[in-house]
Amino acid sequence: MTAELDAVRELIETDDEGYLIDPGSWNENIARLFAEREGLVLGAEHWKIIHYMREHYDEHQTPPDARHVTKFIAEDMGYGRKAGNRLFELFPYGYVKQACKIAGMKRPRAWSTG
Repeated sequence: MTAELDAVRELIETDDEGYLIDPGSWNENIARLFAEREGLVLGAEHWKIIHYMREHYDEHQTPPDARHVTKFIAEDMGYGRKAGNRLFELFPYGYVKQACKIAGMKRPRAWSTG
């Protein structure tokens, strides 16, 4: 896997903060690389959240805000009221800093209310 990540590392364009410039160029190898940079090893729950975020992005052309992801974790992943805690257990440096970056989103500047 390391050779694959090395090849990906040279091809991706990021902004000064390490966010993907073109979210359309995202793939799972990029997610693994970004997670490695963040000190995370992606497990099944990370991937469920990342794939949810990517589906939302593909449909709306904007990252989901944290409340949508928290609702997904609460309802679809079965965490109920503990969803917010679980989000920060999986992405301890925060939704924007880690989850959005790993999922290949541009850095969110402002959240929509939709």
